[in-house]
Amino acid sequence: MTNQVFEFKYPRVLSIAGSDSGGGAGIQADLKTFSALGCYGMTAITALTAQNTLGVRSIHGVPPQMLLDQIDAVVEDIGVDAVKIGMLHSPEIVHAVAEAIDRHALERVVLDPVMVATSGAVLIDNPAIAALVRELFGRAALVTPNLDEAALLVGRPLDSEQAMEIAARELLAKGARAVLLKGGHLPGDVVSDLLITQGGVPHWMRAPRIHSANTHGTGCTLSSAIASHLALGLSLTEAVEAARVYIRGALEAGAAVRTGAGSGPLNHSHAPQVMRLIPL
Repeated sequence: MTNQVFEFKYPRVLSIAGSDSGGGAGIQADLKTFSALGCYGMTAITALTAQNTLGVRSIHGVPPQMLLDQIDAVVEDIGVDAVKIGMLHSPEIVHAVAEAIDRHALERVVLDPVMVATSGAVLIDNPAIAALVRELFGRAALVTPNLDEAALLVGRPLDSEQAMEIAARELLAKGARAVLLKGGHLPGDVVSDLLITQGGVPHWMRAPRIHSANTHGTGCTLSSAIASHLALGLSLTEAVEAARVYIRGALEAGAAVRTGAGSGPLNHSHAPQVMRLIPL
């Protein structure tokens, strides 16, 4: 038998999130995004959801030890270059993820604080929100709330760009190292997103609104795209900007497609990339 010499690895991205049986959000959207951007995707499932384009029917949480076993199995064998964290439904699950981040010294962590589904279903309770802020804000390279999630975190509605900037600074004060506050829920024909880091100046990113009924999984997809670009070696600002380009393309490509009777998914495969090879 000849000894095979390995010269390359794939950029490896781990999704720690819930499963969406409808395929539009959660780990299903994450895996599609990782693949479309030329990365190797892996998962550690936090919860099973029974849902479709119309809403969430039920949620079944995974035991914390099972979640830790999934993370350990992936990290100890394959390795991880970046992490996307999505739905964490209980304080015990939040604590397990924080423990795993520390134990494995995981870097390039993107935290999407999933709290409310596109359908309006609440996916997290108040103790879990408090644990999320306390245990994961400081461990993540970036936190990516939308307006509804940020409003829950700061305790008031956000109705303007000025309110967004004040809220983003409050999230930094709560321990976040960097915040991408997504302004898609503000009215108007322009969508404004704000990226701000500890000690940094506000970086506003604006683009014309893409009108589509198919927006299910938009937040999951964006955070996964950011993690993918971080795994590919981009800086935080570069990764956010590249992810916004990808998600706008996915929204545009999926706008005229009918999938289900409610809020359908994006077109994650609108511009697929070949799996990247990174020298060992």
